[in-house]
Amino acid sequence: MADFTLTGLRVVQAVVDTGSFTAAADALGYTQSAVSRQVAAMEAAAGAALFVRGARGVAPSPAGMLLARRAATALNEIDAVSTDLAGLRDHVTGRVAIAAFPSAAAVLVPRALARLGNDHPGLIVDFGEASSPTQLRQLRAHRIDVAVIGVGPDLPAYDFQGLSRDLLLDGGLLLAVPEHHRFAGRGPVPVTELRDEPWIVGKGLRDDPQFGAWPTIENPRIAYAAREWPTRLGLVAARLGIAVLPEVAAAAIPTGVRTVRVDDPAWLGRAVVAVTVRDRSPEVTATVEALRHEAARLRTAP
Repeated sequence: MADFTLTGLRVVQAVVDTGSFTAAADALGYTQSAVSRQVAAMEAAAGAALFVRGARGVAPSPAGMLLARRAATALNEIDAVSTDLAGLRDHVTGRVAIAAFPSAAAVLVPRALARLGNDHPGLIVDFGEASSPTQLRQLRAHRIDVAVIGVGPDLPAYDFQGLSRDLLLDGGLLLAVPEHHRFAGRGPVPVTELRDEPWIVGKGLRDDPQFGAWPTIENPRIAYAAREWPTRLGLVAARLGIAVLPEVAAAAIPTGVRTVRVDDPAWLGRAVVAVTVRDRSPEVTATVEALRHEAARLRTAP
């Protein structure tokens, strides 16, 4: 009786997942004839036909479904061994604590955490959300190792003495508007057109900077104030107003919301920075590098 092989099991699983030998070959980077040979070898090992050929491709037989389920379990264990061995070879291990303000925590930081998990599987990462002032207090108290904060001329002048900063993203504030709003689908909107709009703004503790109306508008008309971003964007989607949105969080907008740029020569911009102590451990260095890499991907995303 022929033996099952890892390559053969991967091929069988790919054919089950894609529904055809051709699609499985494309997914795995094999030729179609190589896929056919591997399936034939696995059918010989199983002593049964694994697929039923039809006009729309192939469907797994009962034996094929059973083998695919067992193969998934076995292949996951094999892949886990590879990950564990990579962790043993990786010198970045231990634990690191990172925090971010909520809009950076929506997209940028999760992507950086996924990258850290792939690149440094032995590293344990603790993650939390907090306002920029709270993060800086936590950093100086050694409760976190990396703070992801927002800085800009309209925000408090934070004390960075004795700390290191890495620029991640700069310049980006957008408008979040309902999908059928008159601004949706337009190019940059002149700031003068924003004056009569109802605004959805942030609400929090007194020392926590919140996103209000557009920074250079005087006496804006506030429709609603809400602490959490999902609530604010939900109010926007319900056509109850528009809101300022950091560009770093634009990929996380919900259905019914669109983003628009603003033409405002008087506004100097904001930036997202990673703040750490100056003497960085390998774990902290790896975390900052992951943030920088994912921030660069966000900058080049369409």
